[in-house]
Amino acid sequence: MICSSIKKLLAVGCWLLAIGLAACSSLPTDVKQVNQMPDIYPDYVGVTIPTDIAPLNFVMADDAVETIDVEVTGSKGGYLHANGDVADFDIDAWHQLLAQNKGGALTFTVCALKDGQWTGYQPFTMIVSEQALEAWGITYRRIPPSYEMYSRMGLYQRNLSNFDEEPLIVNTQTPDQCLNCHTANRTNPDQFVFHVRGSHGATVVGKERVELLKAKNDSLGGSMVYPYWHPGGRYCAFSTNKTSQMFHTNMKNKRIEVYDAASDVFVYDTETHTVLGDTIIMKKYWAENTPAFSPDGKWLYFTTAKRQVYPTDYDQEKYSLCRISFDAQTGTLGTQVDTLVSADATGKSVSWPRPSYDGRYLMYTQTDYGYFTIWHPEADLWLLDLQTGVSRPMTEVNSDRAESWHNWSVNSGWFLFTSRRENGLYTQIYLASIDKTGKAAKPFLLPQRDPKLYYQNMLYSFNIPDFTSKPVDYDSYQTARKLNGQERVATRFQ
Repeated sequence: MICSSIKKLLAVGCWLLAIGLAACSSLPTDVKQVNQMPDIYPDYVGVTIPTDIAPLNFVMADDAVETIDVEVTGSKGGYLHANGDVADFDIDAWHQLLAQNKGGALTFTVCALKDGQWTGYQPFTMIVSEQALEAWGITYRRIPPSYEMYSRMGLYQRNLSNFDEEPLIVNTQTPDQCLNCHTANRTNPDQFVFHVRGSHGATVVGKERVELLKAKNDSLGGSMVYPYWHPGGRYCAFSTNKTSQMFHTNMKNKRIEVYDAASDVFVYDTETHTVLGDTIIMKKYWAENTPAFSPDGKWLYFTTAKRQVYPTDYDQEKYSLCRISFDAQTGTLGTQVDTLVSADATGKSVSWPRPSYDGRYLMYTQTDYGYFTIWHPEADLWLLDLQTGVSRPMTEVNSDRAESWHNWSVNSGWFLFTSRRENGLYTQIYLASIDKTGKAAKPFLLPQRDPKLYYQNMLYSFNIPDFTSKPVDYDSYQTARKLNGQERVATRFQ
């Protein structure tokens, strides 16, 4: 009796296994060919990718598709096959294929099974760039779209060659505090800074060791935010902002506005703990913001706007792009401010200047007004040629929704940015290559193992992404422990 039961169980098990294997290995038969490209998610058709990127897995955009079958061939040789509900490519085989086809192209032939019928689509290609990414991964903040209290958020790092992600620090380790913007020095995480707001707020500076600075300096009147390292590593530029927010009641495509009642730009000396203030970039009736050093360290870029009557005239606040010289030997700023992009001339507002590390270009975000571009659907990326002084919209990467934050790879051949183009609600990370003439390729969404499942279930926005040349290595437990304590290093105003 027992033996008979076991035999029945084994028979059922074998039958279920056979059904499972058949489902997993359903290959195209009686294929109906159509003269159109496959509608895939994410849209990776025609993108340019580096050899060291994770597999660009994708699915059919149509949820009714049961199975997708994909064959990949390289222009310089090699073959890869994926079959299932997701085109999930083996990581090692993917990297071997990309390395073999560096400077060439991959051709993807897609068949999809729906309602018992296989459909074959026209092939599409991805270009494999000669230009290496030269980045281990990226760092970013993940935050839900809450407005009035600190909900769950964290700083994370992600390996770009695969799908591994790990937290650097999350605010469950530091209750009732807001984590802001992990910023490395030219993608090198041996020097980093991030700010923490809340009851035990601090500015965390990591060099040879981790220091926690007092959250506010009474002479500044605000916190140290929006950091950017001087390439020499001794100095870091910040702005100090008195930030407020308000909500729209009658705008269909805008929900919230963030503005500053006051803001200034300054340079911080990490060796002496002094703030190098200068009235030329700390004007009483002007709001200076979003600083960035040039790659040679000789210039400090920033944005500035005449202060308005808040909150009534918030939409009249328009920032110009400026720069001032900086002498790292003496730690002093120059005496003359140059205007590179004038808000009076364009009628628009500039924010988040980010020079390429080779010194050729400066990328910025342009919007109708203000600087908190994540909430502005009209926000677009622009590129300033620092040799010619000519700016242009980056139409090859912009969308009809907000492009809000960007950073360069260390070799200036790639950049990343955040966009709300997918659904208008959550910012997601895109990467793109850019050539020596400043022409960018079609951007691609940050790869995930099962992209549709991941992004449909991810009810968080990605903020302030940047490349990192290697994994960030610091003790988050000890940092959180210090943050929950009272010990802070005082800064002084010079």
